[in-house]
Amino acid sequence: MTLSHAAHAPPLARPRRLPAGLAAIAPALALVGLVFVLPVLALLLRSVLDPQPGLQNYAAFFASTTYLKVLGNTFLVAGTVTLFTVPLGFPVAWFLAIAPGFWSKLLFAVVILSMWTNLLARTYAWMVLLQRTGLINRTLMNLGVISEPLPLINNLAGVTIGMTYIMLPFMILPLHATIRSLDPAVFQAASLCGATRWQAFTRVMLPLTATGIAAGALMVFVMSLGYFITPALLGGTSNMMLAELIAQLVQSLLDWGLAGAAALVLLTVTLAIYAVQLRFFGFGQARS
Repeated sequence: MTLSHAAHAPPLARPRRLPAGLAAIAPALALVGLVFVLPVLALLLRSVLDPQPGLQNYAAFFASTTYLKVLGNTFLVAGTVTLFTVPLGFPVAWFLAIAPGFWSKLLFAVVILSMWTNLLARTYAWMVLLQRTGLINRTLMNLGVISEPLPLINNLAGVTIGMTYIMLPFMILPLHATIRSLDPAVFQAASLCGATRWQAFTRVMLPLTATGIAAGALMVFVMSLGYFITPALLGGTSNMMLAELIAQLVQSLLDWGLAGAAALVLLTVTLAIYAVQLRFFGFGQARS
C-alpha cells in the first residue's frame, strides 16, 4: 500500500471501553448478580417450572384461605410495627439532633449498639421479659396494675413489641439525619410570627421531616414484611408471617414451586410499595 492510499484509508476501529465509573463498580455488580440476583431468579423460575411448567403454584396460593390469611397477617404485623416506630422514633431522633454533644453521642452509641447485638439473643431476651412469669408481668402485678399475668407472648402483641424494638433504629437514623439538616432559623421565624409550639411542630417541623418519616417508614415496613426469626419465636401459629411460611414450604414440605410463588408475591408487593414511595417522596425531593 502506497503512502497516498494509507492516508485515505479509514481509521481502525478502537476497542470500546467501559465508562470509568462503570468499570470501577463492575466487580461489585458482578458479585451482586452472582450472590443475590441469580439465586432469586432461580427460585422465581421454579415457581413456574416446578413440578411442571405453568401457573398452578400461583393458583394454589391465591385459592388457599390459609395462605391468604398468612399474607394478610404479614401486612398487619408490618403495618402495626411501622405505626408504632414512627411516634416512638421521632422524639429519640429529635433528642439526638438537639442534645449536647456528650448525651447525643451516648444515646447514638446505644442505638447503634442495639443494632450490633445478635438478633437471636435480643429475641430470646424478649421471650424472657414477656412470658407470664417474666419481669414485665411480675412488675405490673407487684405494682397492683394487674391482678393476673397478661398474655404478651405467642400472639400479635409479642410480635409487635419485639419487632418494634428491633426496627426502631431503622426509623431513628433517617429521621435524625433529616432533623439535623433543618435550619433553626425556620423555627425562630415561626415563633416570631406568633406560632405556638404545637403549631410550629405540626405546620413546620412535620412537613419538613416528611421525607425522613417516609424513608424510615418504608424501611421498617419492607424489612418487617420479610422478617422470620422474631415472629417465629414470639408469635404463635395463628400469627405466622409469609417468610415463616416460605421456610416451612422449603424445609418441611420441599415444595419449592409454591415457595417460589409466595416469594414472588412478597417481592412484587415490596417493589410496588417502593415505587409508590419514590413517586410521592423520592422524585419530588429530587425535583426540589
